[in-house]
Amino acid sequence: MTVRTPPFSQQVVSPAWRSAATEWIAEMVTRAGWRLTGPIRQPRVRPWSTQLVVATDHGDVWFKANCRAARFEAGVHQLLTQLIPELLQRPLAVDPRRGWLLTADHGERPLEDTDAGTADWCALVREGARWQQRLADHGTELLEAGLPDHSPRTVPERFDQLLDALEGLPDLHPSALTADEATRFRRHRDELAEACAALEASSLPTTFQHGDLHWGNVWGTRERPRLLDFGDASWAPAVELLSVPRAVARMGADVDWLGVVAAYLEVWDIDHTAWGVAWNAATFTHAVNRAGSWWGLLQEATEAEWEQWGEAPLAHLREMMRT
Repeated sequence: MTVRTPPFSQQVVSPAWRSAATEWIAEMVTRAGWRLTGPIRQPRVRPWSTQLVVATDHGDVWFKANCRAARFEAGVHQLLTQLIPELLQRPLAVDPRRGWLLTADHGERPLEDTDAGTADWCALVREGARWQQRLADHGTELLEAGLPDHSPRTVPERFDQLLDALEGLPDLHPSALTADEATRFRRHRDELAEACAALEASSLPTTFQHGDLHWGNVWGTRERPRLLDFGDASWAPAVELLSVPRAVARMGADVDWLGVVAAYLEVWDIDHTAWGVAWNAATFTHAVNRAGSWWGLLQEATEAEWEQWGEAPLAHLREMMRT
């Protein structure tokens, strides 16, 4: 007999799960020499993660649990504190097997995306580039810790797998792919392979890619932002880091995007021509990588959650057709 696992968002509000998480939080806080001073609250539940927060005598403590597709975050966060200890806060505790992460409060975020100007985005992409430079030689350790491998050589096969999955969905599914559209995608496969080859040859390496770089995932200050939230991270072309900032910056203040690109390139010390080749190629790979990430994150979603977020895999994949 097959026993179906409940959707993630239902699991994490169940009494049994909450009891286990509460017990673990209390034990880890005590081990740190701290003391709980208030009840545990659950302010956020999503198909891919949930957060609990509890007051202690050292301030609020945040607990995060991820669905299977993002469970790697806890172990990767722990490894990052060993590889680049000066760039992020060490967690109070992690349970990589269960994908549980416990951290002290990072304080108020320094800025909202809609208020970020050119100088702010320049500071943020510089920080992202610094991370990428520091981590470019640590692929083996990061992949062993569970970081998804989205390197160029893996993209064509994952593209094929994703097309097959979306084409096999029921017609009314938000990401259902018709046979005609699937055929149009497959006509671009050679271009995708060429883009992967261009990225393999690029002076911008494959490295740690945050995956969701914007001011909602930042602590620190406007002048020296610090990154957090690594549930969308992967081992991928460096230039893909700019894709989310590009999309988010368009929705806020008037931003000089070429100035932001220049700030990123200053850290890498490469010219705009090399960047342009890589950026055009990354239009293909980022579409596949982002679509695949969304597909994985929604595998434990309810029907209602699929209706709310389920168009994301196909919507992101379609970005490769906009070139």
